Amino acid sequence: MIEKIDISQIQEPLEKASSKQSGPASPVPKNNADVSVQVDYASLIEQATRPIQTDTEAIQKVRMLLKSGQLESPENILEAAKNMVMFGI
Repeated sequence: MIEKIDISQIQEPLEKASSKQSGPASPVPKNNADVSVQVDYASLIEQATRPIQTDTEAIQKVRMLLKSGQLESPENILEAAKNMVMFGI
């Protein structure tokens, strides 16, 4: 059960804390610094529009393994399903 709070117990610490505070805060000096930012988006746009490089040898190897049935093990199927869920298709 919560006991009734005596307000005088709260006022003493508040009075002590307020007596320690100095006068009002001094105003911030005026600063006319220029904060403009210049960004060059050309390099980002160039990177985004570059064609994706593919490893044709790796693709050919995977195609051969798929055709031969060497990748059709329960472990590989489970791993592929996990990757599809985690990374999307």
